[in-house]
Amino acid sequence: MSAELGVAFALRTVNERVQQAVARRPRDLPAIEPRLVAVSKTKPADMVIEAYSHGQRTFGENYVQELLEKASNPKILSSCPEIKWHFIGHLQKQNVNKLMAVPNLFMLETVDSVKLADKVNSSWQKKGSPERLKVMVQINTSGEESKHGLLPSETVAMVEHINAKCPSLEFVGLMTIGSFGHDLSQGPNPDFQMLVSLREELCKKLNIPTDQVELSMGMSVDFQHAIEVGSTNVRIGSTIFGERDYSKKPALDKSAADLKAPVEVTQEH
Repeated sequence: MSAELGVAFALRTVNERVQQAVARRPRDLPAIEPRLVAVSKTKPADMVIEAYSHGQRTFGENYVQELLEKASNPKILSSCPEIKWHFIGHLQKQNVNKLMAVPNLFMLETVDSVKLADKVNSSWQKKGSPERLKVMVQINTSGEESKHGLLPSETVAMVEHINAKCPSLEFVGLMTIGSFGHDLSQGPNPDFQMLVSLREELCKKLNIPTDQVELSMGMSVDFQHAIEVGSTNVRIGSTIFGERDYSKKPALDKSAADLKAPVEVTQEH
């Protein structure tokens, strides 16, 4: 569905569907209440404020410049004092300092290299925040060239690096985008299953309780299935805010050398 009937109705419907999926979730999975990240890319500040006024607190953006402008908007700052921003797009190292300047930045979901983790750690440290920045490690579970993220085999080493070498960061989970258009009649999404397995492996090797490692997977088209197999963080945009008008999008956070970024523009949350 779209948000033609209003953001409030769409939000209520999505939250109901989240709870329906939770009820179907196997009991051997961690009983974590899934977090709904309302992805507001290309949408105006007024729609963010409307969603906030109806109880939504966590929002996500894909592009650093758009997030900085939106999070710094005086209307959002005054109307949404408890807002929490997630950055869910590909982050280039030259944009790290700009991202760290975002008001109410709560989580970076897309750490995909040791160099990026080190840069984010250093920048957040210089900011002098009393809280560590929550980060997720992005895994390329589908193996597609068009997608960013670590190889699954690099997961444990990456988390070990963050825990040992990045004191200003708090590792909280794993994130994947996964392949699109999976036919559920053929069985569970293999990308989601892989992320669940990676968490299990990670927790065993590093002696971390399973319920302390979140899984960010699932978007508008598949968030219920994602929750049913273990997602604790779903990223939903068009189902809440309606279809996007990319003719109004800001300049993308990419350089001419970043050949992967244009492909990711079409990924719908």
